Formats: sequence, structure tokens, C-alpha cells
Amino acid sequence: MTEPAERRLLTPEEYRQAQDSPEFTELRRRFRRFAFPMTVAFLAWYLLYVLLSTYAPDFMSTQVFGNVNLGVLLGLGQFVSTFVITHLYVAHANRRTDPIADEMRERLESHQYAGSGRTGTDISKGGATRA
Repeated sequence: MTEPAERRLLTPEEYRQAQDSPEFTELRRRFRRFAFPMTVAFLAWYLLYVLLSTYAPDFMSTQVFGNVNLGVLLGLGQFVSTFVITHLYVAHANRRTDPIADEMRERLESHQYAGSGRTGTDISKGGATRA
């Protein structure tokens, strides 16, 4: 598939201006405010599971019902927590980061970062809207 003739490649300067924009700074901040705490929480939960498996085998072998013990349930909880975190991230991205990223992509594709000035964007209300 070929690109339309009127479409030109973005310059490094346009990418630099987009990267230096307040929108991009806000986008990074919103991503990090979700990703870093969630990563720490998941790694702590995983480390707890590994440490309990290694140093508390009697606790992990506690029967819950039938042949199912606490270790099996906590192990399955690792998978469940992965799916929950994925769901939370998708919801967070749809609500808090995608609107800014979509607008930035549109501005890049229309070469609005080219030239000396930036167009203003109001990012204080959760999404990216024209000022």
C-alpha cells in the first residue's frame, strides 16, 4: 500500500517539539502514576508468593477444601491478578492517556508541531481538548 503523495515524513524537529510539549509531559506523568505503583504492587505480591512457597511450606500446604491447598489458590491468584491489572490498565489508558496520545498523533500527522510555536491544548480535565 502506498502513501498519498501529499503526505510528507515528519522531521526530527517535529518529533522533538512533540516530545517537549506539555501534552507529552502530562502523558508520561499519567502513565507513570499508574504503571509504577501497579508494578511495585504486583512484584511485591509475586515476591510474597515465592517467599511463602520457599520459607512457609506448612502454611502454603494448608488444606482449604478437598485436595486444594492455600498454595494452589495463591498461585491461581497470580493469574487472576494479572488479568485484573490488565483490565485496570486498559480502563486507565482509555480514560486518561489515550485522548492525549490521539490528539498528539493527529497534530503530528497534520504537522502542527512544525514551525516556531505550539498550539495550545487544555489537558487539565482528564482528556486532551483544544484550548
